[in-house]
Amino acid sequence: MEASEAAEAAAGRGAADEFLESLMDTNLYSMGAFFSDQHPGLVDEVIELSETIEREGLRGYADEHGVSLEECFQTLLTGLAVRYYKAVAA
Repeated sequence: MEASEAAEAAAGRGAADEFLESLMDTNLYSMGAFFSDQHPGLVDEVIELSETIEREGLRGYADEHGVSLEECFQTLLTGLAVRYYKAVAA
C-alpha cells in the first residue's frame, strides 16, 4: 500500500469513526445504554417483547395481553433503543 492509499484509508476510517460517534449522541442510544446498564438480565427479554409487539402491532398486542397501549409503546421503544445501542456500540 502506498503512502497516499494509506492516508486515504485513514481518512475514511476517521470519517466513519466520526459518524459512529454522532450516532452515540442521540436520545435513543442513551436510552438503550441506560437500560442495558441498569437491567442487563432483561435485555434479551425486552428485545423479544418489542419484536413481538412489532409483529402484532401495538393495539393487537395490548388487547391480547391485557396491557395498556402506553405500556406497549414503552416496551417497543425500549427494545428498539437497546437494539440500536447494541448495533452502534458493537
